[in-house]
Amino acid sequence: MLTSIIPTHKVAQWLLVHIHRLLDYVGLEKDQGAEDIIYIAIIVAVALALGWLARKLTLYATKKIMLLRNNDLAQDLMQHHVLMKCSHIIPPLVLLALLPFAFTTDSLFKDIVFKALLIYTVIVICMAACRVVHFTWMRFDKKRNTKNLPLKGIMGTVVGVLWVIAVIICVSILVDKSPVALLTGLGAFAAVLMLVFKDSILGLVAGLQLSENDMLHVGDWIVVPSTIANGIVIDVNLTSVKVQNFDNTIITLPPYSLISSSFQNWRGMVDSGCRQIARSVIFDSDTIVPTTPEMIADICTKFPIIKAYVNKVQTEGKPIYDPGLTVVNGSLETNLGLFRAYMCQWLINNPAISNDQQILVRVMVPTGEGIPLQLWCYTATTKWTAYEAIQSSVFEHIIAVAPVFGLRLYNNPSGTDVTQIQLLSKTPQTQPDATK
Repeated sequence: MLTSIIPTHKVAQWLLVHIHRLLDYVGLEKDQGAEDIIYIAIIVAVALALGWLARKLTLYATKKIMLLRNNDLAQDLMQHHVLMKCSHIIPPLVLLALLPFAFTTDSLFKDIVFKALLIYTVIVICMAACRVVHFTWMRFDKKRNTKNLPLKGIMGTVVGVLWVIAVIICVSILVDKSPVALLTGLGAFAAVLMLVFKDSILGLVAGLQLSENDMLHVGDWIVVPSTIANGIVIDVNLTSVKVQNFDNTIITLPPYSLISSSFQNWRGMVDSGCRQIARSVIFDSDTIVPTTPEMIADICTKFPIIKAYVNKVQTEGKPIYDPGLTVVNGSLETNLGLFRAYMCQWLINNPAISNDQQILVRVMVPTGEGIPLQLWCYTATTKWTAYEAIQSSVFEHIIAVAPVFGLRLYNNPSGTDVTQIQLLSKTPQTQPDATK
């Protein structure tokens, strides 16, 4: 193939003629050993010079394209040294084209040199191909992979396959057999290869499933219950998934562990733009009492936002059960029901709470501590700091407002409470004076 592109025989004959003249000039006529050494040295120098010249020309042309067009592709080619890696193919090709003419007869030294040169050529070509694969993946990930799909494992698989092919070709060159015959002989080692590359095979299959089912992206916040992984995915490759926890520690997981077991992905929450609040407070059951007209009027005076709801219930003469997402659901029968109505209305009017999602204030199953009241709503942001601030302000408001409705939050007795009770029980009671 090379002879059809480069007239190597003419170049070789021209070099040999000049080498003969050089030997005649220094008095070494017909010295075959000296002739071979000089010839090999010259073609090695020519090959290295051509490789150096090719690198310089490609780098010069790329820089000119960058200056003229401000081409992003050319800039990436320069940054990732793709052309430089590919230019390394030129010297071994020149050597392969010219070196056969250095040996007039077959010898062991000739076989060793040619095998070493062929192996070097295969390695260089494989390195250049791997660099092209890396560059292609980088461009795709930068321009097309808008969903951050974990396709890096596929790139790793392609690189691995290229190196396996290169190794097989190199071994076939050493043993002087066809690669096809060598592959047929590897059937007996299939079980061993499966054990050696088990993690890579499982990782490839898991990566394809994660990509095909859109289960994981780089940048997703995931929680894996069976591990301590709780953070942002920073890398997904053929053998590992790297998760940066919120304490900046890095957790490495095998991809197939995410397929074989369950994990929680918070991407849906981030994409929705809102985050759920579902937290309860517990009220002492003995503070829950029926309402009176005076209590309702006093609450409406202090909190005018529920006046419209109270008037509507009193006008219809029955409780209102509205099935909407952002509606007031409370009652006027107890102070807890009135407080539920107030909190619903307060959440609806709060700009930090999303009105496109469910807002619910409900009484949960009574416990030994008291009556739980749960707030179910969504913040209008998913940012962690803002979310925690909004959630804290909501429950701080509950703590501040609940006593106005006659409600008291439950607290377990502390050591101070027990001490005060003991002191009160030991205080002597004043007896009335019988003489008075």
